[in-house]
Amino acid sequence: MLGPYWEGDLVPVPVLVPQSASMTKSSPAHPTAPDTVWLARGRHLGTGAEDAVRQRLRELKSSEVIQDHLEFEGPGEHTGRAFEARWLVADDIVVRARLNLGAYEDRSGAQEWALVAEADRRWDVDWLSPATVFWPEDAEVPWDHDTLPGLRFREINPLPTDDRALRRLLRDCARRSWSVHVIVHEAMSTDELGRRPLAPLLPPSLRHRIVEHRAAPDQFQVVNWALYDLGARVPRGGAVVLPAAPADPGVGDDAFSVRSVFLDGSRPTELIDTVRRYAESPRPLPEGAEEALAELREQWHLTTLEEELAQARGQVAAYEEALEAMTKSRDLYKEAAELAHQALADYRESGAQPATRREPRKREGFSFRNLTKPLERIRDNAKLLRAPGSDAPASGDTKPGPEDPGR
Repeated sequence: MLGPYWEGDLVPVPVLVPQSASMTKSSPAHPTAPDTVWLARGRHLGTGAEDAVRQRLRELKSSEVIQDHLEFEGPGEHTGRAFEARWLVADDIVVRARLNLGAYEDRSGAQEWALVAEADRRWDVDWLSPATVFWPEDAEVPWDHDTLPGLRFREINPLPTDDRALRRLLRDCARRSWSVHVIVHEAMSTDELGRRPLAPLLPPSLRHRIVEHRAAPDQFQVVNWALYDLGARVPRGGAVVLPAAPADPGVGDDAFSVRSVFLDGSRPTELIDTVRRYAESPRPLPEGAEEALAELREQWHLTTLEEELAQARGQVAAYEEALEAMTKSRDLYKEAAELAHQALADYRESGAQPATRREPRKREGFSFRNLTKPLERIRDNAKLLRAPGSDAPASGDTKPGPEDPGR
């Protein structure tokens, strides 16, 4: 089936709408990423990843860029080492970060890494990049590869020339990568000035989260065909940020697209502002990021003395609250048991016949008030039956009165 034509100054291009079963299935919803969190995930090619991280942390500790760092065994079977670091931004805002370094891959010897950082307030993209806290900025250390093969953060990544490979790559970028993917279409062949990557022009905290893709001039139609399923479109000679939560096929969203990008060496201000606005907008947590964030928050090791005291006070308060709840529950059970015994004793002394069996009522939520209320009523009725001079007839007394018409 043919989809709608793309609008624009180009000759209309019909887009083939794939009728795959996977398109009809909705992907599970992920929680929104907190605005205090910075996320990145990539691969280090070759050996020496752990040594590179250790050396970088020691350098920053000695120069007082970071307050402290720690290394320990990573959690899980597929994690090699974990590193923690804490530092201050804007003079008094604490940042806690954790790098999980995976085990060596058998074939390539590469190691996958995941980095999560969280600040005490909303993250500012102008702050120090957590990636450069753990990894050296030297381009010779091959840590800046995306988890998808063949993609790097700080370089230009040409799109595949094969149509199917291009479509598969963009789909994987939207669904599997933690990075922000930017697609720039070259309206014409560029010179050396036009081949400068976008990353060095971005704010510090965005330089190592951006993967820049370049589409050749003759790839305009096939790129938009591949983007159709993701609900995105790149203008001719423009750029678009790949959505992290793809819309329905063909549902375009121009909120994060740029009409024109001049690749002449000048600063692409509009594109930089668009990427920054996208990075600061609420987005769902990518797959695996929720677990990494939970590890950072719940298994944080690099604590100060003040934080340890605060944790101890919080635990004491939680224990006191739990003990108070248990004591209250015990007293309520004891009171209910005493009422039940008293009501049973009064019932037996009254000699009352057991009540006829009633149909069971719909079960409601348990309540001590609902339990004690009928017990108190039985106790009061039993006392009334035993009271001297009571006008109530005794149970089993069937002697008719003088006005009984049956006589």
